[in-house]
Amino acid sequence: MLHIEDFSKTYPGGKRAVDGLSLHVPAGAIFGFIGHNGAGKTTTLRAAAGVMDFSQGTISIDGHDIQKEPIAAKRVTAFLPDNPDLYDFLTGIRYLTFIADLYEIPGGERKARIARYADAFRLTGNLGSPIGSYSHGMKQKLALISALIRAPRLLILDEPFVGLDPEASHLLKEFLSELCQAGGAVFFSTHVLEVAERLCHRIAIIQNGKLVKEGPTAELVGDSTLEDVFLGLGGEGR
Repeated sequence: MLHIEDFSKTYPGGKRAVDGLSLHVPAGAIFGFIGHNGAGKTTTLRAAAGVMDFSQGTISIDGHDIQKEPIAAKRVTAFLPDNPDLYDFLTGIRYLTFIADLYEIPGGERKARIARYADAFRLTGNLGSPIGSYSHGMKQKLALISALIRAPRLLILDEPFVGLDPEASHLLKEFLSELCQAGGAVFFSTHVLEVAERLCHRIAIIQNGKLVKEGPTAELVGDSTLEDVFLGLGGEGR
């Protein structure tokens, strides 16, 4: 589903954020991306989503090169940064309708999808209100709904559980599993190691821009815990 081959990113001034990273996120997998602050996680996610340019390596999604076929790659991808930008002057429903228009989701399907996810996240009663009146958690839920209604083949998330209440976190885990059961894939970063250990099929750990461990969660953790593995590598767990 997602193929990252020998990806490197150097920022102006010479800071090398990611160095020769190669990863494969297969269809049907929830893939956790772990690392300390500044390790290169967000840089990798943004490059994979096609919102950050790069000149070294290749990234392809569902067979589409993100640089050579950006529109085709983005059509099957939904990306949520850690602090998604929303249009505060729009109501929740107008924002979701705007997203549905962009992704050409037919009227009947969009109504059903919006109703399903908004009901699940207990946001239906607030969709008529301006987004600017939403709490942080409500904005996070709206952003997640906007991604889920696209039924993406690949869902890329940067710290998706921050700001969610326990019920919403549980729902998100169910929806991620459902997406993968339908043949999609999830690639997400998190500092919540317990969630990653329970939820992910595979995990990669990055340090100072370099991949230091990757594999099936059960094999990577073994008889220990993900926190122990991470701290043993010199990471900053939480």
